[in-house]
Amino acid sequence: MKRNHLPQLAVLAAVAQAGSFRGAARELGIAPSAISHAISSLEEGLGIRLLARSTRSVAPTEAGAQLLERLRPALSEIDLALESAIESREAPAGNLRLTVPRTAAQLTLAPRLGAFATAYPDIVLEIVVDDRFTDVVEGGFDAGVRLGESLQNDMIAVRIGPPMRGAVVAAPSYFKTRQRPVHPQELGEHRCVRFRFSSGVLYRWEFEKDGKELEIAVNGPLIVGEDRLIVEAALNGAGVAFVFEDYVAEAIADGALVRVLEDWCPSFDGFYVYYPSRRHMRPALRAFVDFFRYSGAPPG
Repeated sequence: MKRNHLPQLAVLAAVAQAGSFRGAARELGIAPSAISHAISSLEEGLGIRLLARSTRSVAPTEAGAQLLERLRPALSEIDLALESAIESREAPAGNLRLTVPRTAAQLTLAPRLGAFATAYPDIVLEIVVDDRFTDVVEGGFDAGVRLGESLQNDMIAVRIGPPMRGAVVAAPSYFKTRQRPVHPQELGEHRCVRFRFSSGVLYRWEFEKDGKELEIAVNGPLIVGEDRLIVEAALNGAGVAFVFEDYVAEAIADGALVRVLEDWCPSFDGFYVYYPSRRHMRPALRAFVDFFRYSGAPPG
């Protein structure tokens, strides 16, 4: 391999991930013209077209995709080696990139991000909010956060939050003219505020009681993709909502929302940080895991 091919291959990987020369240039901190020159030189040196270009974007050709698939583990190991060298000093440092669902970002991470930044000022933590199930290795992430029930078997997982529980709620004004449901099947008679995942799938409300599990496809006049918007809609009388208990605990306590079907909403495992098994765990990731690790006590 020619020595100049290694940086060119890194540029190729950056372009493929960003989907454009400009995006790769921003990521690498170099001029777009340098990106274009590196790709052209690499293609000329190898004698094959690696990227298909259009006026709007670029994408790997079949040959380019095959090359990137073979290169990804090697480039990942190079990144890991460089970051480990940087972090060999006493304090953990470097970039740490996580994929996190919105609920975990809001309820589990956000309350402690300030304290983490203070404790580890040399770590640059990037949180990419995405409700889809992301392959952390393929996506270029150091780790991800998901509910315990959603984790893959080949991942190391560490619990970072308390047990979670759903809550079915509505405004008192909503129930003035409607009977409160006592069984999930009765939700078919109610106007429900529904949730759509970023994947496009509508959430089917999940219930459990005495070992019996139910999934209900509710109906209603409002579909949103953000839990806090669902809560606001419920507070304003739009209908019955199903959200995590932590979002509505205060509103239930002060009477702004009425809770129903509580006996059908058992607690379940909370959020976990998960990451691939590697020979060496980066100090920055170890610091994050140790800081957010759930010990059964309220976070300090």
